[in-house]
Amino acid sequence: MNNADPAPNNGPLHKLIRLTRETVPPMHPAGRPFVLAGAFATVLLRGLWKPAGTLAALATAWCAWFFREPRRVTPEHPRHAVAPADGTITEIRHAEPPPELGPRTERMLRISTFLTVFDVHVQRAPVSGEVTALAYRPGAFLSADLDKASEDNERNSMLLRTADGHELAVVQIAGLVARRIVCSAERGEALTAGQTYGLIRFGSRVDLYVPATSHVRVSPGQRAVGGETVLAELADDNAATVL
Repeated sequence: MNNADPAPNNGPLHKLIRLTRETVPPMHPAGRPFVLAGAFATVLLRGLWKPAGTLAALATAWCAWFFREPRRVTPEHPRHAVAPADGTITEIRHAEPPPELGPRTERMLRISTFLTVFDVHVQRAPVSGEVTALAYRPGAFLSADLDKASEDNERNSMLLRTADGHELAVVQIAGLVARRIVCSAERGEALTAGQTYGLIRFGSRVDLYVPATSHVRVSPGQRAVGGETVLAELADDNAATVL
């Protein structure tokens, strides 16, 4: 009979730590400088005037919450294109993808998602595939919920090719408040559906372009959960849409 104490990882402290990790979402690395600066300001201001320190602490907590990167369970289906971002579906229409991604032969279906400052702001790969093109284009900072924001605003575009030859484009679009687009993906990199690849701060729009033959699974006004909500199902015909 083994009378040894239970393994430490079965103790109440370990359970509390595990519960905290499962409940509190991790923070995207891009948010760490802001949170560290806020923490420093909180300590400094509390020494000068406690109410100011309290306000700084609240602002720091909000900043950490804004940069949250919650874990998501992505459907494992090779033809499902999941939401690249959290937010509200604002528009579904046929449109030409950004010209900076290269010459195109046909229009695609564009599914636009609007993010408020209260939404999770990380972007996730809609499908598993290879990054075949990346392009940044400076532009205006119109309100991201306007139709012309897709054409006029600052943006970063990424082209993905799936294993069966379908091509999809994901476009990060800056908004009225957003002034910084972060994209960690590199050309030639293989991304997995649901994998985080970028972030926009602080209020923005993300457009997903799928082949015109795709079956859209959402409607305008619907809320999307990045990495989980299926926006479209790609046609099972192995016919790639060439840009």
